[in-house]
Amino acid sequence: MFSLPLHAIELYVSTDGNDQSTGTIGEPLKTLEGAQDVLRKRRGQKLENATVYIRGGVYSLPRSFEIGAEDSSVTYRAYKKEKAVLTGCRPITNFTPYKGQILKADTWSQGFKETYFRDLYFRGKRQVLARYPNFDPENPYHGGWVYIDKFKSDATENKQIVHFKPADARKWAHPDEGEVWIFPHHNYWNRISQIQSIDTAGHTISLAKDGWDDWEEIQPNDRYFVRNFLEELDAPGEWYLEKKTGVLYFWPPEALNNEPVYAPILDTLVKVSPGTKDVTFSGLTFEGAEGTGIVLEDTINCLITASTMRNMGGPGSSSEKGGHGISVAGGKNNGIRGCDIYETGSNGISLQGGDRVTLTESGQFAENNYIHHVGVYYKQGVGIDIRGCGIRASNNLIHDGPRMGIMFHGNLHVIEYNHIRHMNLETEDTGAIYSTGVDWIGTRGTVIRHNYVHDMLGYGQDDHGTWEFPYYSRGIYLDDFSCGIDVIGNIVARCSDACLMLHCASGNVVKNNIFVSGKEQQIYYQGHLQKETYWTEGLPALLDGYNSVRNQPAWKKMRFMDIPPDKIPLSDGKLMQDNIFTQNIIYFNADSSILYRMESISPEHNSFDRNLIWNYGPKHYMAIESYGDNVYERPQNDKYWEAWLAKGLEKNTLLKDPLFVNPDKDDYHLKSDSPAFRLGFEQIPIEKIGPYEDPSRASWPINEAEGIREVMERKGIRPFAFKQ
Repeated sequence: MFSLPLHAIELYVSTDGNDQSTGTIGEPLKTLEGAQDVLRKRRGQKLENATVYIRGGVYSLPRSFEIGAEDSSVTYRAYKKEKAVLTGCRPITNFTPYKGQILKADTWSQGFKETYFRDLYFRGKRQVLARYPNFDPENPYHGGWVYIDKFKSDATENKQIVHFKPADARKWAHPDEGEVWIFPHHNYWNRISQIQSIDTAGHTISLAKDGWDDWEEIQPNDRYFVRNFLEELDAPGEWYLEKKTGVLYFWPPEALNNEPVYAPILDTLVKVSPGTKDVTFSGLTFEGAEGTGIVLEDTINCLITASTMRNMGGPGSSSEKGGHGISVAGGKNNGIRGCDIYETGSNGISLQGGDRVTLTESGQFAENNYIHHVGVYYKQGVGIDIRGCGIRASNNLIHDGPRMGIMFHGNLHVIEYNHIRHMNLETEDTGAIYSTGVDWIGTRGTVIRHNYVHDMLGYGQDDHGTWEFPYYSRGIYLDDFSCGIDVIGNIVARCSDACLMLHCASGNVVKNNIFVSGKEQQIYYQGHLQKETYWTEGLPALLDGYNSVRNQPAWKKMRFMDIPPDKIPLSDGKLMQDNIFTQNIIYFNADSSILYRMESISPEHNSFDRNLIWNYGPKHYMAIESYGDNVYERPQNDKYWEAWLAKGLEKNTLLKDPLFVNPDKDDYHLKSDSPAFRLGFEQIPIEKIGPYEDPSRASWPINEAEGIREVMERKGIRPFAFKQ
């Protein structure tokens, strides 16, 4: 049967256009909504490959641009190489002197009467809401804090009470306007909570219950600061918005010279609704949203490419804890390719989709992106967050964030060819690539391969309460019963704790990787015992997860799913088993670190074989740490290594120099005569790791933004001493 060809259409949008015009290049429309209206009127022509070209300029969106299923099959593209910016911000001008260097402006008369904004931008940079103590630009992550005081004898841990030191007592006219920004207890992530009241005599601040109070109790020595007080506006770059009058007070970091400052009025810039198909945004810049910049919900074959996402997310957003750069929730075959994403409140990219019960893959992907300086407000914010089934993250460059580079939960994901560096800057017990399998089925079938991970730092308190940096961070971290994962062909270097950690994880394969210079240990296996509350309290949830899929045909092929979780404890009560560690290269200095740390595991039930291990330090031993049953010993000899060999482990392992081309310059190619090849090691395709040149890249070559690496270089600080 013969069918007529579908018609294509091209429309043009310009800042000096008119929505009553024809939409040609000579008579452009003015807004995206104007172009959308034209396309909707012509849907009867069965349009195919409609393209809306957006001319250079700044487009202040009056509301979120909403795209529905009827708006499918459209590409919104920057015209040629012109820079088109879609912003949710509005300018603020007409500043007058207030006090000293502080200026003021009436925002209500400039369109902000209905908006109590929580971010302010000047020359493209986020400014500092007035705070105590002041932000320290020379120590942006670890300076500018005060610390919870010791509790009085009758005080107990509490999620809502801040005990401040007498020296940190302040006088504020409106204390209930203020917020406390705090990292409670384990320092995994933060809270930003409204002040409810202050007890001056008792030196306590009571926090309002809100969406941030769902984690841990506040303890002595936790770090915090307070903000949003006019009285604390005492440094360049600080600002305060008076809620009752709309007056903005601002101390510019540089002379204004009649330039405007900008504040967001929109929560989201673009919303693409369920059922929408084949919508693409290409070559555009999106900036200035209180929440998530672009939201795709249950869409099909939609793509964000060659675009820049910046200055997204704020504590006042309706999005989950700060907002992301781009969020994909549900649907299939949606992707983010070649984008530059930075300064986001939470995640750079959030990807969800697929059916974990039937193992139906979503096909969502994040590829060839440059992501940095994420987690501005929510410190669990990561570069890429993956949840669901069948999602791919590949060839991304990720650096400078408070926590993980890539965090995943779910099944059949592929995480490959990513370059992740200098992450974990504000939290502890974290990693570059991190998984959690708390429901027993949560990670199986995922492949982590050919990634380059290095300089994982971490920040936290040691056993004496001293804040340290770097501290307690790993490279690849399989946490909380993560099972059935393949870790293949990765390079992991310089992590403040371990290059690889498996936490009560079973049925994983770790093969053909290179692990270099972990500070405390190279490989860390931490198991648990059947009698521990970690197991007894978590078992019901593990059984629920197992039972939800055990009769599904697709799950029959999954590794380590042949027995239910309540049947896995070994005869000695240990849980962790069936992990295979083979054909890996470990290159470390035993003068400052150890080879393996094994905690509450039975090595006989976990395979270690055909590895190449070389201690390049002055003390040539292969130290293994024994830790379990309340016995802790960090050896300075080969006692446990000899016992390790006596158990029949590492039968075919070689203790030889791997012969890297230039390890001092991070060149981990192997010379042709490397002994690793005798063990079956395969050369890792290093040249394919990280972003690549492509028309879909937002920028090329990538000019990497300044971050903690450059700060440390200026100060002459090295993360740790790797070589003697």
